[in-house]
Amino acid sequence: MPASVLRDASGRLSFDIPPREIRDALANSETKLWIDIDSTSRHQHAILEKLLHFHPLTIEDTLNPNSRVKIEAYDGYLFIVLRAVRFCDTTADPYDLDTENLYIYLGANYVVTVHAGPSQTIETVTDLIRRSPDLFERGPARLAHTICDTAVDAFFPILDRVDEFVDGLESRVFERFDESALRDIFALKRTVLSLRRYLAPQREIFNVLTNRPTPLLPAESQLYFRDVYDHVLRINDSLDTFRELLSSTLDSYLTQVSNRLGSITKGLSVVATLSVPFVVISGMWGMNFVEIPLSHYPHGFWVMLVLQLVLGVGLVALLRWKKLL
Repeated sequence: MPASVLRDASGRLSFDIPPREIRDALANSETKLWIDIDSTSRHQHAILEKLLHFHPLTIEDTLNPNSRVKIEAYDGYLFIVLRAVRFCDTTADPYDLDTENLYIYLGANYVVTVHAGPSQTIETVTDLIRRSPDLFERGPARLAHTICDTAVDAFFPILDRVDEFVDGLESRVFERFDESALRDIFALKRTVLSLRRYLAPQREIFNVLTNRPTPLLPAESQLYFRDVYDHVLRINDSLDTFRELLSSTLDSYLTQVSNRLGSITKGLSVVATLSVPFVVISGMWGMNFVEIPLSHYPHGFWVMLVLQLVLGVGLVALLRWKKLL
């Protein structure tokens, strides 16, 4: 039996009603009904076809975890597909995302939600209704708004964690230059792009729910969907900001790598410049000739050594004066 909430004509709330009462409630326009179906249960999922008589194409979509985020109008109801996102805490990768599709049927006096397995969004809304029954009494459109708002607001804790990750990466790159930060930069950048890809199609959904006239959405309810649309825009702007920050962090990382390589090259250049006089003079005085200047001078070795050092230091000083080092 699926989870359900029924508000009858007298205003009394009932939870988890049997299928027979669901059929009677759908036929009564004065009642308000919410049915939550777990698509992994064959018996619950069969209610969509046998009892609710939804279009077969929408029922097929509820079984496809890769269904496109969309909103479609059918005879007597709207069919909405949202994608809820959260960080996956069961894997070792801190940037791994877990997604689920949330399917919503919005009718004149009912809301039907479908999802595969447990859903944090639905659990949160159910808890809200148990604590504030008046939330359910405002009608199916407002209930659908609450569900959508809860799904979209779940992005904000993700943005907070992404912000912490970005701050940590900037500290690792600018303060202590952690070479392992490069992998995390690319991983977090991929996460931000994934979030943007999941969120972008939902902007069109809430644009439709906000601006397109429909008898299933009163004008005052569309105002609330406008607030959700604003949240989507804010989240999208934040993701764009994070993407730019990560790009600048990556550029800074590569710049620091280049600077470190330049410093190493400069040091090697100094060593090479100092060694040039030793190589040249030692090579000349190491030739196999009988008569070589200073070969019989008792202090000839020290004279050559001092000469080589003077020439090496002089070359380094000349290059620094020319700003080549």
